[in-house]
Amino acid sequence: MISIKKINEAIELTLPRRVKKYLIIFVTSGSLQIKIDDKDFTLHANDIITITSGQFHFVKSIQNVKGFVLDFTYHFFIKDDADVELIFQNGLFCHFDLNEINKISNNKIVENYFREISQELVIQPFQYHTSVHCKLKLILIETNRARIESGYEIWKPDALFLKFLEFVRANFDNNLQLCEIANKLKTTELKLNELSKKFAGKTAQNIIYGLITSEAQRLLIYENLNVKETAFRLGFNDPFYFSNFFKKQTKLSPQNYQKKFHI
Repeated sequence: MISIKKINEAIELTLPRRVKKYLIIFVTSGSLQIKIDDKDFTLHANDIITITSGQFHFVKSIQNVKGFVLDFTYHFFIKDDADVELIFQNGLFCHFDLNEINKISNNKIVENYFREISQELVIQPFQYHTSVHCKLKLILIETNRARIESGYEIWKPDALFLKFLEFVRANFDNNLQLCEIANKLKTTELKLNELSKKFAGKTAQNIIYGLITSEAQRLLIYENLNVKETAFRLGFNDPFYFSNFFKKQTKLSPQNYQKKFHI
């Protein structure tokens, strides 16, 4: 549900992996180089970065760096629509793979939240899950404030739009049509299109295409799947159709993309 480690103890981060959890990495001293999907980032003291569930990531070295790695599941954090909106507000955990480093100004306060969460999870006092949930919310709020202070515009999408994104990412293998997704979410295609255009400037279908493409890129780069395997993992019955779809989205064939970006 939720766990926390010191960075220098998180040996699992040194190998490419992805987990069905949301990660927060906070560096208190030193520097850390991390690759998230196909992008490289370098974190320094008081930097924080968030990694969305399902994104591949690994660090090149965890020596001579201090800080915390916290991970939690969607179901641990989400208690109501307000939590849905907070976790994805301002792109904190971004479905569109636009991870960014945030410089925390109230670094001592945020560091204390991490330490308190660590203590709560070890001691497990009465209602510790509730306490940890509250402190996690405070970390996200401080990260949001840091983004706003650095000049980002406030982006607060509707909970239904965010549930739409989360549903698509959780059902890649089913290759569901927009009408089926709308039905599962107890809404309409019209409503999903309205929200998609409002919060992302795209149609709902184009958002689905983008999310599928990002997942295909991960499978090709990190799992080294061939075209046929990737197509079937994403619910495509015809590998040739998948290849055409992928090339239309990325301007590269799956084979050429794999050669260009394979780690």
